[in-house]
Amino acid sequence: MNTVQTLAQLRSCVAQARSAGKRIAFVPTMGNLHAGHIALITQAVARADFVIASIFVNPLQFGPNEDLDSYPRTLAADQSKLEAAGCNLLFTPSAQDIYPNGMAQQTIVSVPGVSSGLCGGSRPGHFDGVSTVVCKLFNMVQPDLALFGEKDYQQLAVIRKMVADLNMPIEICGVAIVRDSDGLALSSRNGYLNAQQRADAPALQQCMQSVKTHIKNGNRDYAALFAQFNSDLQAAGFRLDYVELRDALSLEPADTDSRNMVLLAAAYLGTTRLIDNLIIDL
Repeated sequence: MNTVQTLAQLRSCVAQARSAGKRIAFVPTMGNLHAGHIALITQAVARADFVIASIFVNPLQFGPNEDLDSYPRTLAADQSKLEAAGCNLLFTPSAQDIYPNGMAQQTIVSVPGVSSGLCGGSRPGHFDGVSTVVCKLFNMVQPDLALFGEKDYQQLAVIRKMVADLNMPIEICGVAIVRDSDGLALSSRNGYLNAQQRADAPALQQCMQSVKTHIKNGNRDYAALFAQFNSDLQAAGFRLDYVELRDALSLEPADTDSRNMVLLAAAYLGTTRLIDNLIIDL
């Protein structure tokens, strides 16, 4: 696996792959890779001839007092994992490479509708930062397909809408959540949890499964279900950010007639914010 930092180096490698007739897959990441990221690479290897990953901790998607400075940087370990999974090229640009004129002068890509509420409500400007950097990376890499994890469900919806609205010739592939043996969705931020918090963390998924079971059994009193969800989470040591039921495709709020839904939740365990989702297909 080759590692390149500059746009010129990246485009040279992409041109060589294109001239050889290779189908190119792209997996953008912020590094500190875990098995969920590697599942994306594995799927990319199965779907394409040449796999490119990027590692860039994007300052544009972090808000004030978020964890930009403390976000784990583990390049050497990440390179080993990517190479073992069959990645062909790693792109590791600097902030200067991505934002040569500074973030204040950067054109912003804003995706209306699906960016609102949920994580977009809790983290104002977050999805503008995500869609902008992904748009730039797509223009740099020019892949045939790109793969994203379904744990970040709203992010995946934002990217899909951006690609459709801007007529980008890129296939967007969602890859199922990878969970630890106790049900906790894998996340780079799980490393912030201390031993006791890590033991308590699966309660988020367990409480969500309880809501899903009630809905599957015919309970449509969502307000009461969410109140119980919040109470159960608090008893497990969490502080709720949000819990919502949305249409699984449009991300519009679900109602009692909705059949294909997604339950989305975010909650704090100590200072660590965890997110998760469950599909509820009636």
